[in-house]
Amino acid sequence: MRLPSWLAQHLAALRALLVFTVLLGLAYPLALVAVGRIPGLDGKADGSLVSGHGRTVGSSLIGQSFTDADGNPVPRYFQSRPSAAGAGYDPTATSASNLGPESVVDTLASNPADSKRSLLTQVCSRSRAIGELDGIDGRRPYCTSDGVGAVLAVFRRDGLTGPVTRVVSVNQVAPATPFVATYAGVPVELAQPGHDYRAEGGVITPIRGDAPAEPAVPADAVTASGSGLDPHISPAYAEIQVARVARERGADRAAVRRLVREHTSGRALGFLGAPAVNVLELNLALDQEFPGR
Repeated sequence: MRLPSWLAQHLAALRALLVFTVLLGLAYPLALVAVGRIPGLDGKADGSLVSGHGRTVGSSLIGQSFTDADGNPVPRYFQSRPSAAGAGYDPTATSASNLGPESVVDTLASNPADSKRSLLTQVCSRSRAIGELDGIDGRRPYCTSDGVGAVLAVFRRDGLTGPVTRVVSVNQVAPATPFVATYAGVPVELAQPGHDYRAEGGVITPIRGDAPAEPAVPADAVTASGSGLDPHISPAYAEIQVARVARERGADRAAVRRLVREHTSGRALGFLGAPAVNVLELNLALDQEFPGR
């Protein structure tokens, strides 16, 4: 007996559903799991986990911070780049800060918890802190000596034209000292929390200052990666940390540099990206070879 056309179509659809469920829902996933168990590939399939001190300490694909309970850098370890993922390197909150080049004015509030630092101030404060930690010049263009963005709100008599009537250092509050005493002959004021000087008619004016054009602290040391999970730093950032790590571990600088080279990966396919140093693997190698004093 010939089945009705509507029933035949439904049975054909059901057969197709069953076939593709077996192929794509069972056979294909099981085949990939089997491939992931092949020696040499199983480690990557399990998350590229890294062991140290007798336990699993992380993944070579996800960065982590080397700080103490108060968030201060542990001097005997190489430091990672900043992270905007959650509280830092949180795989469940991978993200960027979403701040761009125009983020130069801090949001200042009477309650520090309500304040928000601009990207420029974050970069300036990080560069200053790294300079102090590693004993190098942490100055950067458009940064004040106290580690905030060197930005003025300039008020003119006729709005955008005419003589300057008032100048405010928008990222500095009392008891700081304005990073420049005067601008166009007008004394520079400190900012007052809660004021939006741009909305009040001030022209936002970054001041370059006398910092070197090529800062000693590289860019990856003061900016987060797009994912917030990047486990690598540049060889340049590793290099400025060598002296500190060697001193803290009582090791020879040349030996520490050798470990840095051993944990530096080249460009993908020889021309994509840039050389990078895996911080976790490097620090584990340091613990093994120079366990400290």
